[in-house]
Amino acid sequence: MAMLPATAPIPADPAWRSRLSMFAVFLIVLWPLLAWSEFRPWALLDARSLAALGHFLAGFFPPEHSADFLRLAAEAAWQTVAIATSGMALAMAAAIPLTLLSTERLSISRMAGGRPRLAGTLIRQAARWLLVTLRSVPELVWALLLVRIVGLGPTAGVLAIALTYCGMLGKVYAEILESADPHAAQALLRNGSGRLNALLYAALPESASELVSYTVYRWECAIRGSVVMGFVGAGGLGQRMDESMKMLAGGEVSTMLIIFVALVACADGISRMLRRRLA
Repeated sequence: MAMLPATAPIPADPAWRSRLSMFAVFLIVLWPLLAWSEFRPWALLDARSLAALGHFLAGFFPPEHSADFLRLAAEAAWQTVAIATSGMALAMAAAIPLTLLSTERLSISRMAGGRPRLAGTLIRQAARWLLVTLRSVPELVWALLLVRIVGLGPTAGVLAIALTYCGMLGKVYAEILESADPHAAQALLRNGSGRLNALLYAALPESASELVSYTVYRWECAIRGSVVMGFVGAGGLGQRMDESMKMLAGGEVSTMLIIFVALVACADGISRMLRRRLA
């Protein structure tokens, strides 16, 4: 292979015009959107904004570390984990049958090479639309509605996570199963096996790593979401933090922020460990 001389000029990028054009189009489209959203980051550099920020942050130090408060914060943190885990368990319990109904690859008529039946198609579309509806409403909105139905407390948070994450899990589970190798499930279905057996003994072993990885990631997201829902009265660390902010107790807020970061770091560590083992 011929080597270029040391003094040879570096060849120009042949696609630089298209790259520059795409960047210009991106800026032309993005700028009106930023203006419409009233995004003004320079407002943070205003003298009054900087003074308010300094006064706000000064109240965070030192963090509250009394034994009574740390006990209350630990209980709230544990309640946050319990809300996220319970909500995920309910979401999985509902998402698995909906995944079974909505996954076209597990259709017996489709696997057998025939045309899908009208009843099966209608059931599959109904399951898909139910998943779309559930995941279209954010968990915070579900929590706002459920707090008014079941009252303040963790029950609203658990149900809110269960509803939203059921839609998310069902959609992604179905996509993972649809993209897996169909031969094992096809062989079972063509030999008289039911959809559930094809799922348990063919589709799940093929996609187990991806399914578990996504489930653990969603559990990590549920911990963050349960803190946010606490601000609307759904219990956990967020509700305690909201109470401390209303009382302008910056030290308590600072301590709970540290606990929250530690919770997410622990969840991320567990997620990484499980992904490594399943890799």
